[in-house]
Amino acid sequence: MNIPETFGPSAATLGGGFFVGILIGYALKKVIKLLAVIVGLFLAGLAYLQYNQIANINWNRLQQLSEGAITTLSNVLIQIPGISSGSSSDGHAVATASVVMTSFGIPLTGSMSAGFTLGFMKG
Repeated sequence: MNIPETFGPSAATLGGGFFVGILIGYALKKVIKLLAVIVGLFLAGLAYLQYNQIANINWNRLQQLSEGAITTLSNVLIQIPGISSGSSSDGHAVATASVVMTSFGIPLTGSMSAGFTLGFMKG
């Protein structure tokens, strides 16, 4: 077994994960910026309507609703469906999943997180 045969798949995993991480980080930051502009313009529009006495805005109620929505959204994002902490009756499946995670998952997620950080900073 020579070095290029063993290094090739690892390099592809690291490079691919890094590139995908950059794309995801860059896109996510652009989406967050766009949403912040939309929400800011909406709130500025509400303030303008209240200033001209066209609408009467209950800012305390608006704050309560937004806090509730943010709390609900964060709770939904924390709970990832499909992942359970229960024990498996098949010990071989757990051992196989462990080997796959150490040989493929850790380098992929490590390079993806580095790429995500770089993409998010540059976006």
